[in-house]
Amino acid sequence: MAKQKKSELKTIKIFDTTLRDGEQSPGASMNIEEKLRIAKHLQKLNVDVIEAGFPIASEGDFEAVKKVAQTIKGPEIAGLCRSGFKDIDRGWEALQYAGEKGRIHTFIATSDIHMKYKLKMTPSQVLDAAVKAVKRAKSYTPNVEFSCEDAVRTDLKFLGEVVGAVIDAGATTVNIPDTVGYTIPFEYFNIITYLKENVANIDNAVISVHCHNDLGLSVANSIAAVQAGAGQVECTINGIGERAGNCSLEEFVMTLKTRGDILPFKTNVVTEQLTPASRLLTTVTGIVVQPNKAIVGANAFAHEAGIHQHGVLMEKSTYEIMTPESVGLKTNVLVLGKHSGRHAFKKRLEELGYELSDEMLNKAFERFKALADLKKEVYDEDLDAIVTDEELLRAEEKYMLSHITVTCGSFAVATATVQMEIDGTPCRTAELGDGPVDATLKAIKKLTKTKAKLTQYNVGSITGGTDAQGEVTVRLADGERTVIGRGSSTDIIEASAKAYIHGLNRLALKKDRVTDSL
Repeated sequence: MAKQKKSELKTIKIFDTTLRDGEQSPGASMNIEEKLRIAKHLQKLNVDVIEAGFPIASEGDFEAVKKVAQTIKGPEIAGLCRSGFKDIDRGWEALQYAGEKGRIHTFIATSDIHMKYKLKMTPSQVLDAAVKAVKRAKSYTPNVEFSCEDAVRTDLKFLGEVVGAVIDAGATTVNIPDTVGYTIPFEYFNIITYLKENVANIDNAVISVHCHNDLGLSVANSIAAVQAGAGQVECTINGIGERAGNCSLEEFVMTLKTRGDILPFKTNVVTEQLTPASRLLTTVTGIVVQPNKAIVGANAFAHEAGIHQHGVLMEKSTYEIMTPESVGLKTNVLVLGKHSGRHAFKKRLEELGYELSDEMLNKAFERFKALADLKKEVYDEDLDAIVTDEELLRAEEKYMLSHITVTCGSFAVATATVQMEIDGTPCRTAELGDGPVDATLKAIKKLTKTKAKLTQYNVGSITGGTDAQGEVTVRLADGERTVIGRGSSTDIIEASAKAYIHGLNRLALKKDRVTDSL
């Protein structure tokens, strides 16, 4: 089949919900600054809609949606609201700064199981609430999206009735979500087809789909829905989200781009920004992408088998269905070296999606130079680690690491001597442990007098080789506050200390903010 001309392809809107549904992943909570940073990269990606949060959920979420609405230009800015008027009013209070680009996204569950056990409402009550919610939202903006929560487990006749009613009430987008990741492509295709054929006013609104990945079918289901007539797909970077996650933005977009021969669709996404977006999200949340993840995983363009290597050397298309460059992955793995200057360093960071202040750039450049003297090659992943290590309001650090001395061995008890600065005051102690990392973290805990609990510790190599940087990610919990700490170094003990201290600083910062707000 001949590949269709790009002008003949139907454009599918990309509704990114990384900042809302994606943030609901355990451990993926983001502060306002982090949300804004992700939003700026979504602007670079050129997504059509950014769902910035759930305004009524918390004061922080409200302020984040407001800040994104005030700052981001280009994409529409959406906020999720339940069907109650209080939710909708609060939502528009934050979204109003986006003007005509502001979108109220309101919803109510429509499946029998949700209506009976969660809402304790009859179908007629749910229908009435849906219509009233849309009319309330419509009083603020013509840009209204309505979602039938748990649509795929909803009686089809009732689903069609609700969809028709909310379109009559003014909804310009109707979302048919697979809230619990239950459907399969054939079934989902039939659900969208049913609505297209049985809802008289369906052409007056864009059909949107929002698929979860509980059965690993979110991307496949989204494609099936588009084939049936959906015009918007709701997804997240790296597929993060509730439980098993959401439809992966990069996988869906690249499927359409790669299979234009049989899928007559396109998106407005700048695909060269996909890899930088993926890395940025990992940096902010600490949620690492699995190596074999499609499109953005470390092995997505790696070839180890001899036959594959030979084929790729002869002709890349033998084993690559897309180019690394098309998703923003540079073929030259060596990014910079010890002879590189500040300008080149800054430019490469910008290509990776980082916008640093002059002070932060200077600190990161110093770290880069020091690393370049230790390593033969400096990779993009090394730069990600450097920036992460220097980020997150270093100027407000309560705790700073000065140096570590560790002794250990097969017949010796591990001992760590740690010197730190706490609020600018030098302090030092030594501790024994069940290993060098345990001893080091015990010493830091003793110096800081922290009561935070270390709930997760992960260590990995950022790049290959014996001179590779080690990267450590920790999760710390102190009461209801949970944070991610990250650290990197060619010395894994130092990386562990940095990650632990990074987490303690984030906890201290959160505590200060709570105190300031009281």
